Amino acid sequence: MIKELIFIWWFFSPAGVSNIAAFVSGKASFLKKYSFPVDFGIKFRGKRLLGDNKTIRGFIFGIIGAIAIVSLQIFLYKNSSYLQKTIPIDYNTINPIIFGFLSGFGAMLGDSIKSFFKRQLNVPPGKSWFPFDQIDYIIGGIIFTSFYIKLSFYEYVLLFFMWFLLHPITTFIGYILRLKNSPL
Repeated sequence: MIKELIFIWWFFSPAGVSNIAAFVSGKASFLKKYSFPVDFGIKFRGKRLLGDNKTIRGFIFGIIGAIAIVSLQIFLYKNSSYLQKTIPIDYNTINPIIFGFLSGFGAMLGDSIKSFFKRQLNVPPGKSWFPFDQIDYIIGGIIFTSFYIKLSFYEYVLLFFMWFLLHPITTFIGYILRLKNSPL
């Protein structure tokens, strides 16, 4: 079971980091001038599609973060016999651009689709919307990475629950670091 948990954490880390990288890029004051909204201000039923917090900058940094993590994973995998025994996918065959893009884009798209529904239901930006804030990037990441690498149903279930539980922990850390306004 430990080996499976390590693999699931490893496999989905690019999507998890993508989610964090997009958020952190929004906190970097020197990047504020690049905050172009993904929805270009378009409205649906009188409400913004996604809002000002979903930016092209966030998408780009999210995808770059995921590609960087996959590249690091490939380097570590090639240089670690422990990882080669523990990770059931041969990371020597992974294309970091493709897998990183799919991980990052999937996570960002999942988050954006959730934001659409938040806007339509009048949930304020930044306000917690449990459980959807915790699962949006997971579902998007799973869907898009499955085009490149297929896991077993059991691995997807394990991935979903592991990352669902990790999200509140990282949110709480962000709250302690004063990056987030709410601990959940």
